[in-house]
Amino acid sequence: MPDIILRNVQKSYSANSPKAVSDLDLHIGNGEFMCLLGPSGCGKTTTLRMIAGLENLSDGEIVVGDKVVDSPARAQFIGPEKRGMGLVFQSYALWPHLTIERNTDFGLRLRKVPKAEREERVTKVMKALDIEKYRTRYPSQLSGGQQQRVALARMLAVNPGVLLLDEPLSNLDARLRLEMRAELKRIHAEFRTTIVFVTHDQWEAMTLATSIAVMNEGTLQQLGTPNDIYDRPANRFVAEFVGSPPINILEIGAGHALDLAVNEWLRPRLGTRGEVGSVGIRPEALSFTTSEAAVPSGSFRHRAEIGGILPTGGSWIIELKVDGRIVFATTTEAPTLRGGETVWLHARPTALHVFDKARNRLEEADAALQRAASGVAAVKGA
Repeated sequence: MPDIILRNVQKSYSANSPKAVSDLDLHIGNGEFMCLLGPSGCGKTTTLRMIAGLENLSDGEIVVGDKVVDSPARAQFIGPEKRGMGLVFQSYALWPHLTIERNTDFGLRLRKVPKAEREERVTKVMKALDIEKYRTRYPSQLSGGQQQRVALARMLAVNPGVLLLDEPLSNLDARLRLEMRAELKRIHAEFRTTIVFVTHDQWEAMTLATSIAVMNEGTLQQLGTPNDIYDRPANRFVAEFVGSPPINILEIGAGHALDLAVNEWLRPRLGTRGEVGSVGIRPEALSFTTSEAAVPSGSFRHRAEIGGILPTGGSWIIELKVDGRIVFATTTEAPTLRGGETVWLHARPTALHVFDKARNRLEEADAALQRAASGVAAVKGA
């Protein structure tokens, strides 16, 4: 399937309403697994429906390969049935009166695919999704996860160049969602189908995607690999939306002891200070020890009090209090401390995410903190 390119895509439902999608530029490569991630109402489903041809653009254009499939300026529009894409909705939308086999080959029958080829393709995809043993059953006789596999099989049987998935796992329980994530990962590896997956679940996006487009209020906030999105969030929205427990945000100038401490620690390392608005530290990057001498050289540090210890099964969330300010750390080792004990919390320089007053990432700060970390490493090496 050729690449899919969205250029300056706009979508408004009325002249007086805010834009559902605004100034969206997106490049979806052949064979890519892209997740559109964001909160409800951010424009991700609208974007998917525009790619599918179920929504018309208000402005901009969508290009598939060398063919413009939607462009209001050129008065061009290619209907969804001619785009070679398969769409799986949140609901399974299976025919209740047809067997699983007939549901799976439904699209092939519409396309008048010869019987021998139809049976071969249906058998292959049913085996791949482990539903061949249910081929004579009806949807009501299957579990939710099995029905979701049938919905996917129906789309894969027609061999679409692009598979569009609109929150297909949200109706499943936690265990089935985990199984279906693994299934989708395997399907992508085996069929090499281009997949565009809409979700508000950050862990679905992080575990499935080769690239993630984070959206908010109709605009693209960041496009990158899962590691890019998590390790180098482009702004505070991305940093706070992705991550559980959420990132700790320290507001520069807020007046809390911890915020003042991180400000004083940053001052000699960053030079110019006026543009820094806040600093983020992810819970897993925040460590603590009972002795200040045990804090690694060059790390940001501050005295804190253990507020509470929350077991989550295999890991623990530690609540830390600093003069009424609460931050969270996580650990995979069973803590030996108790609530009320005093500790030194600390974080290495490169674990700090620095944002300006407009809430965007400060790249100069990244470089400065990297140099600070390198200096510490050099001293240790000497």
